[in-house]
Amino acid sequence: MTLRIPDSPGLRDLGITNWLVCKVVALRQRVPRAHLFTTLGQHRRLMWSWLPFGGVLMRGGKLSTRDTELVILRVAHLRDSQYEMQHHRRMARAVGIDDATQALIFEGPGAAGLTDRQRALLTGVDELLQTRTLSDATWAQLAEHLDRPRLIEFVMLASQYDALAATLSALRVPLDFDE
Repeated sequence: MTLRIPDSPGLRDLGITNWLVCKVVALRQRVPRAHLFTTLGQHRRLMWSWLPFGGVLMRGGKLSTRDTELVILRVAHLRDSQYEMQHHRRMARAVGIDDATQALIFEGPGAAGLTDRQRALLTGVDELLQTRTLSDATWAQLAEHLDRPRLIEFVMLASQYDALAATLSALRVPLDFDE
């Protein structure tokens, strides 16, 4: 795979602030380079616009961390985003979503052993990514488990990670972990 954006930009490409952020993120993730950040960091203003938005959706929102990781894993699976899978399989394990539950997430909403809430979330992700909207039936199913702010956040979370998967693919961002 030929990279489209340099994967190890220097201080000149990133600027001092983005360079430092990339170093800190890489240290926290225990990787030599956090390629998503070194890629987006080459568009300085864009990275600083995306960071707070992505941060709120991933850890600062109203959805539980488990629900958030379930949604992200399903999007990553459907979009075959290995970058997202590498990071979020680890993050999901850290919040109690074991490999067996992850396998159910990848199997989809029809998998035996899912809770009604998990089934509703997976159905919503599948439909949203396939049709770019939600049917009234799926909306009603989600509304049994999520209040209005969480419904809004669910749509934004799935859409943001769909867009991120497309960005990672189109820019050919390399994986962070050697697996």
